[in-house]
Amino acid sequence: MSADLSIILPEILLSLFAIFALLTAVYTGKDGIASTLVWVTSGVMVVLAIWIGTMGEGNNVAFNGMFMDDGFARFAKVTVLLSAAAVLIMGEGYMSKRGLLRFEYPVLVALSAVGMMMMVSAGDLMALYMGLELQSLALYVVASLRRDSAKSTEAGLKYFVLGALSSGLLLYGASLVYGYAGTTLFSGIIQTAVHGEVSLGLLFGLIFLISGMAFKVSAVPFHMWTPDVYEGAPTPVTAFFATAPKVAAMALFARVLHDAFGGAVADWQQVVALLSVLSMFFGAVAAIGQTNIKRLMAYSSIAHMGYALMGLAAGTALGVEAMLVYMAIYVTMNIGTFAFILLMEKDGQPVTDIASLNMYSKAHPGRAFAMLILLFSLAGVPPMLGFFGKLYVLRAAYDAGLAWLAIAGVIASVIGAFYYLRIVFYMYFGEEQTDGLDVNKSPVLWGFLMASAGIMIFGIINLFGVETAATLAAATLVN
Repeated sequence: MSADLSIILPEILLSLFAIFALLTAVYTGKDGIASTLVWVTSGVMVVLAIWIGTMGEGNNVAFNGMFMDDGFARFAKVTVLLSAAAVLIMGEGYMSKRGLLRFEYPVLVALSAVGMMMMVSAGDLMALYMGLELQSLALYVVASLRRDSAKSTEAGLKYFVLGALSSGLLLYGASLVYGYAGTTLFSGIIQTAVHGEVSLGLLFGLIFLISGMAFKVSAVPFHMWTPDVYEGAPTPVTAFFATAPKVAAMALFARVLHDAFGGAVADWQQVVALLSVLSMFFGAVAAIGQTNIKRLMAYSSIAHMGYALMGLAAGTALGVEAMLVYMAIYVTMNIGTFAFILLMEKDGQPVTDIASLNMYSKAHPGRAFAMLILLFSLAGVPPMLGFFGKLYVLRAAYDAGLAWLAIAGVIASVIGAFYYLRIVFYMYFGEEQTDGLDVNKSPVLWGFLMASAGIMIFGIINLFGVETAATLAAATLVN
C-alpha cells in the first residue's frame, strides 16, 4: 500500500494543496488572497512538473494496474502542469481587473490538473473515468465563471450538457468492453482485443469509447461545444481550455488505444484517421468566415487536433512520438497567441474583433512581429517550429502506409493558412484606424508572447530536448 501511495504522491500533494488552499481562503480573506493563490498554485505546479520530469524513472504500476507511472505519463503530466501554471499566471491581471479573480479559480484549475494527471496514468476504465470526470466538473464551473454574462453562462451550460452526453457514450462503451472482455484493466483488455479476434460487441465498445474521448479533444463530429465555449468563457479560461486539457485528452486517447487495444490497430486505425480528416478540413474551412478571434482559435484548435490525431492514426511508436511533439509545440504556440489576445483592449474592455488589429504593427511593431511568428507557426510555414510539428505527424502517417491521410493533411494545412495570414494582413496592411487599441503594458503578457515567439524560432535547433523526451515516452507506451 505504501508503495502504491509513493507512486501517486504528486497527485496526492496537488490534491492536498487544493484542499488546503480552499480552506485557507474560506477562513481568511476569501477573494482578497486570490491573486496570491494564483501565484502559489502556479509555483506548486511548476515544482511538481520539475519533480516528475527529473525524479521519475522506470515503469511503475499502482493499485493492481489501475494506475500507470511510465515515461509516457510523465511527459504528458509535465506538459499539463507547465501549461496550466503558465495560463494561470498569464490570466491573473485580466481576471483581477474585471472582478473575476475569485479564490475558487486557481483551486478549480488545480483540481482539474489532478484529474488530467489521473487520466494520462489510467490503466483501468474506472480510473480513466474518475480522472476524466474530475477534470470535466472543474472545467464546467470555470467556463461559467463570469456569472453576469449570458454568454459565459451559456458556455458553461452547453459544455455541461454536451459533456454529460459524451460521458454517457464513454460509460456505455466501457460497459460493453467490460462485458465482452471480462475486465476493466487495460492489461486484460489487450489480451482479448487481438486483431482478427475482436468480437463485434468489443468493437462497438471501442467505437463508443473513441466517441467519448473525441469530444474531449473537440474532434469532428464531436466539436459542437468548442466555438461557443471558447467565445463565452473568460479569455484566460479559454486559454486554459486550449492547452492543458487538450494534452491530457490526447494522451488518454493514446493510452486507451495502445494499452488496451494495441493488438487491434487495424480495427481502430481507420476510425481515428476519419476523425483526423474531418477535423482538419472542418477546422480549416469553418475558421475562414470568423470575425471573432476567440472563435477563430476554437476552429484552429479543432484543426490542430486533427493533425495530432493523424500521428495517433499511424498506430506506431513513431506516430505517438509525433503526436507528443506536436502537442508540446501546439501548447507553446497557443500560450503565446492567447497572451496576445489578452493584450487586446479598448477603453479597459477586452476586444476580440479581428478587424480591430488593422495596422496594429504601426503602433506596436514588436508585438505585431511576435504575433506574426506565432501565426506563421500555427499555419505551418517553414522554418517556424509549427512546420516541423506538422512534418512529424505527416511523416508518421506516411511511414505507416497512410499516404492518403498525409496528402489530406497537406491540403488542409494550405486551406487553413488563409485565416492565419489574414490576421497578418490586417496587422500590416489593413485600413488605417483613427484610434487603435489601448497600450496594455502588462510585462507578464509581453514576456509570454515574446518567449513563445522566440521558441518558435530558436526551438528549431533541437526542440529544447522535447524530441528526445517524446521518443522515450512513446517507447514506453508502444513496445
